[in-house]
Amino acid sequence: MDALAAYLCAMEESQPSGKRINKYLSEIGYCSRRAADKLIELGQVTINGVVPEMGTRLQPGDVVAVKGEEVGKLEGAAPVYIALHKPVGIVCTTDQVREKDNIIDFIDYPTRIFPIGRLDKMSEGLIFLTNDGDIVNKILRARHQHEKEYHVMVNREFDDAFLEKMSAGVQILDTITLPCAIERTSATTFRMILTQGLNRQIRRMCEALGHRVIRLQRSRIMNVDLDMPMGEWRHLTEEELTEIHLRISKVGEGQEPDWVESEEPNVENESDQPS
Repeated sequence: MDALAAYLCAMEESQPSGKRINKYLSEIGYCSRRAADKLIELGQVTINGVVPEMGTRLQPGDVVAVKGEEVGKLEGAAPVYIALHKPVGIVCTTDQVREKDNIIDFIDYPTRIFPIGRLDKMSEGLIFLTNDGDIVNKILRARHQHEKEYHVMVNREFDDAFLEKMSAGVQILDTITLPCAIERTSATTFRMILTQGLNRQIRRMCEALGHRVIRLQRSRIMNVDLDMPMGEWRHLTEEELTEIHLRISKVGEGQEPDWVESEEPNVENESDQPS
């Protein structure tokens, strides 16, 4: 064996083998990598009965369990992509034990799915659910890339200065929100398009300017419009999925999003997306 071949062989043998546990949980559709890291941190994931360290790689024959239940990919399971018109009162969590009003029991889909991102319990509107961990990871990396449209009603009339301040950016959560598109639709309602998504962003922005949100509806995510009655859901169309994949394919690897900061599909968490 010549020197180069020997070097390449040594390099190959030195590389860690196996798939990282967070990537595995994502690829089987259990949750996103971020949510998997949280589950691992909380000690709710085991490999062969032992709680792993962050970054542990799986080896052939390893048995993975979450919260005591073995998990794995269902053979032949087709990818599922759902758009739901979430009603007020439904919580975007997959915890079916501690949260009786969870989104999973509400939609009652026959196979395992989980929400992409969150929408406040007291808000209604469009949210995606899927069993495809890969698309979740790609969407979650799409920082400041994708529009989400909201229709908002506040508790009292507002002036043009309110709209200008909302559009320019408001100081909340130790930061200034990104500029956004906003237009008045009545004396107490407005339409707002965000590409950012801090925790309870719209509610916090309004409160910082002396108004209180009394109704909030998300009417669009990227190219998908809210077109079904409250409480109903439908599968995303091939055309919608093609456009979504086209958009997320343009996003670079390794970006961390603001709009899904609190997205933890299988961890109890009352924080949520801009609402």
